[in-house]
Amino acid sequence: MTAPQLATSATLRDGAFLDRVNPVSKIIAMVILSVPLIATIDWVSAAVAVTIELVLLPLCGLALGPLLRRAAPLALFAPIAGISMLLYAEPEGRVYAQFLLATVSDGSIALAVAVTLRVFALGLPTILLFSRVDATELADALAQVARLPARFVLGVVAGVRLLGLFVDDWRSMGLARRARGVADVGVIRRFFSMAFLLLVFAVRRGSKLATAMEARGFGARPTRTWARSSSVSMWDGVFLVGCAGVMVTALGAAIAAGTFRFVGS
Repeated sequence: MTAPQLATSATLRDGAFLDRVNPVSKIIAMVILSVPLIATIDWVSAAVAVTIELVLLPLCGLALGPLLRRAAPLALFAPIAGISMLLYAEPEGRVYAQFLLATVSDGSIALAVAVTLRVFALGLPTILLFSRVDATELADALAQVARLPARFVLGVVAGVRLLGLFVDDWRSMGLARRARGVADVGVIRRFFSMAFLLLVFAVRRGSKLATAMEARGFGARPTRTWARSSSVSMWDGVFLVGCAGVMVTALGAAIAAGTFRFVGS
């Protein structure tokens, strides 16, 4: 066995099961795990989907601590969505409270719970599936497996690579203003001023990057070659069947519990 093959075998043994799956298969899995939940509105299917995804967490190679940190935005927005449904959904069943346009009823409570759980059910797969995906690996898969135009794929990857610089630029501008003694006054004005400067930096950096990529032949024709190959394997099929099984189980549980219903029904 050659050295690259030994390295690949070690990676598969030491890494999580999800590391064996092609990034394009993960994108397809996102569709499988999202579309049924978007088309339905009940709390049972969402709760079952979230539970199964958490049980399968070890296969994703993501520890509980990092998962909780990355899911913090979901914990922030999910209650907001749930409260809006609780107060302003169409009243059904017994009415518990009413004030102006806000009405709390059996139907609004059930809908609020369903929407809150659905935010987690839709957001959690994204965190689990793409937490360990490298931008270059994703680009290889999109170009070689999904057959997207290489010029488009490389441009997107280059843009993603530069996102981290925005944080550094913002921090540097804040420190510079603080050094000049103008960081503690006019918070709103300072924010828009720094945002405009950040936009200027982005445009200039993007122009320079585009010129550099053209000079190095990233936009060459005909079809370019790739340093690393990307392909699908048996693991991709097993993974997609498993994702379909998660959705079948979640929807089946909702149907068995009598809570299943389509959005708008």
